[in-house]
Amino acid sequence: MKFKLKPGRLIFLIIDVIILLFIAFVCVAPIIHIIMGSISSPEKLNVNTRLIFWPLGKTDLTAYRIILKYKKLWMAYRNTLLYIIFTCALTAVLTSMAGYVFSRKRMFMRNFFMLLISFTMLFNGGMIPTFIIIRKLHMIDTPYSLIIPGALSVFNIIIMRTSMQNIPQELEEAARIDGASDMKVLFHVILPLCKATFAVIMLFTAVAKWNDYFSALLYIQKRKELFPLQMVLREILITTTSDITNSQSLQNSSTIYKKAIEYACIVVSTLPILCIYPFVQKYFVVGMTLGAVKS
Repeated sequence: MKFKLKPGRLIFLIIDVIILLFIAFVCVAPIIHIIMGSISSPEKLNVNTRLIFWPLGKTDLTAYRIILKYKKLWMAYRNTLLYIIFTCALTAVLTSMAGYVFSRKRMFMRNFFMLLISFTMLFNGGMIPTFIIIRKLHMIDTPYSLIIPGALSVFNIIIMRTSMQNIPQELEEAARIDGASDMKVLFHVILPLCKATFAVIMLFTAVAKWNDYFSALLYIQKRKELFPLQMVLREILITTTSDITNSQSLQNSSTIYKKAIEYACIVVSTLPILCIYPFVQKYFVVGMTLGAVKS
């Protein structure tokens, strides 16, 4: 059976497609520009002022050879991965337990405590009181300053609580009849049914920690070996590439390859997230909209 589109509907679809294509172009164009610029000829790249959609001149991978042999970059990669792993593990435990507690109606003064922690989303001490607390806890220049402060988010608790509220109470009651404790109910009954929301929270946490450099800028003052990846990239992009090029016997090329190295650093730092995202994208919409409409 064929359906004929009305003129108004057809015009709407055409305009909709044009707008979506424009938005997609705006999102994809910078990525293509960075990738193509990182493999372009450095001489032509330095004088270019337009978007790049194909390599300028002969393909040159020297910028990647330089940064991939830079020891500080690999050390920063290792630090960032460790920070992500430990932060996500801590976030998973704390957010799941908090969401479960606030989703149960039998909790004493549940609404009051929920209002109390939600208040901190609008009003909080700010950067200076947080820094003072971190210093008083002797966490300056330690990995704990990059893991513990951002491990628990009120926003994530609200998302998890809303998701757990949609799970039928009968499932919990059946588990309790079989002798399950609160921890078993949470990790064996409730949490497996919230895997979409759980995946989204882990994605948010991992991406936020991957892109975080400001925490290291505040709390890592002397021990540069604890710097995460974004902090090392910040030094490369803002300061100079002479340290990198000198280590590769390219002293005379530091100015020539500076822009190409900057582009290559951005590609190297973004590539892991681009590779991981397609595998969790299917949970993204489900996890964010779950609980938005309740019957």
